Amino acid sequence: MTVDRYLRQIAGFFIMVSVLLGIYVNSNFLWFTAFVGLNLFQSSFTNWCPMMTILRRLGVPDSANAAA
Repeated sequence: MTVDRYLRQIAGFFIMVSVLLGIYVNSNFLWFTAFVGLNLFQSSFTNWCPMMTILRRLGVPDSANAAA
């Protein structure tokens, strides 16, 4: 898998978990949902995301490198 696919999976997982925690535990967990969404939004303009940097340092291949 590539950095992009891991990023989508991790973001989706964080959003699902934080929404469930916000509903069943404490509504303040919804701030985490907003943080993930805001991070995804800013990365669409800057093409930089902290999680992508972490994944690259862990050795996950980029999209361009995955086909090679």
